[in-house]
Amino acid sequence: MRKIIGFIGACFRQADMVLLALCTGTTLFGCLMIASATHYTGSYKNVIVQGAALCLGIVAYVFMSMLDLNELGKHWKWLLSGSLVLFLLLKTPLGIENGGNRAWLGVSGFPVNVQPAEIVKLTFIILLARQLAHLQETRDLKSIPSVAMLVGHLGLIAGVYAVVSGDMGSTLVFVFIFACMCFVAGVAKRWFVLGILGGSFAFYVLWETDRIDVYMKERFLTLFDHELDTMGVGWQQTRSLLALGGGKLTGQGLFNGTQTQAKDAWSLPARHTDFIFSVIGEELGMLGCLFTIALLAAIIFRCVLIARNAQVKTDMYICVGVAAMLIFQTVSNIGMCLFVMPVIGLTLPFISYGGSSIVTLFAAMGMVSGIQKRTRPEWLR
Repeated sequence: MRKIIGFIGACFRQADMVLLALCTGTTLFGCLMIASATHYTGSYKNVIVQGAALCLGIVAYVFMSMLDLNELGKHWKWLLSGSLVLFLLLKTPLGIENGGNRAWLGVSGFPVNVQPAEIVKLTFIILLARQLAHLQETRDLKSIPSVAMLVGHLGLIAGVYAVVSGDMGSTLVFVFIFACMCFVAGVAKRWFVLGILGGSFAFYVLWETDRIDVYMKERFLTLFDHELDTMGVGWQQTRSLLALGGGKLTGQGLFNGTQTQAKDAWSLPARHTDFIFSVIGEELGMLGCLFTIALLAAIIFRCVLIARNAQVKTDMYICVGVAAMLIFQTVSNIGMCLFVMPVIGLTLPFISYGGSSIVTLFAAMGMVSGIQKRTRPEWLR
């Protein structure tokens, strides 16, 4: 027994306990808000699942802290193949469609589903970091062949996922991670300008030729006219604004939100997933929202700080990729709740309900934790 306790203690000493404490504290706060958001149902199933995911997440955090990601990256063929296989499984009977997106894997009768995109985000970051470091050593990152290989990598992962699942939210996460990592690695700014101009032109052509689904067009149009379809496409975000406004400075009180605790059809939708930030605003007010943002900002800042101290370029790029993932998901979710960004199905990291999301987020933080461990002097490891 003493040996087991000693082994567990040694494992935790390998990890960055500051980052672990921040992630655990934020997730526990999320569990509290999930409990409030689902209180009206009379069931604590979601809280129990989220708590179990937190426990598994801590295990994943410690495990990933002990891995040498540079050694793992050498098996890039297996990582890339595994990523594509996970995406292609969505087209099999294991694929589950929800909200128009076929983005989950599950077995009938089994209560837990898995989002392949959450797992592949981690492998994508590892593979892209390795590719950037390799191109820096052997080629010029500003050259056309180098940029073409990088864009090909993004196109393969994001393209296959977009076609298979139809989930544009997670597809945009891949694009943002790619852009941030390439920018930090030193890819010439002209390529970003060309990419933005090319992407904008492609979006315009698709819009004008009606290649974009009507419901997606309406999600963009409602951002410029909030009264365009308040009972249809704009319904979710309209209720979100009412919830946030109803909380004022200090909120209506935990388990006391007007919309959060209502069972009626007019109440706040997806309150424990996509719109949990609105629950926080209604019940804890603006102060609760600022506290939430501060928690997430602290985690992101810790990732950036570890990136600055990384001794190997690959490690630095991995930290940047993880931070970029958190930044995009946080800004997108909060912007969606504030009705300034379209609804793209991205949840609030560590706060929203989602077992597979919590486990993979902790695994991602474990990757950063292992890099922090490797930057310490030998006597501190």
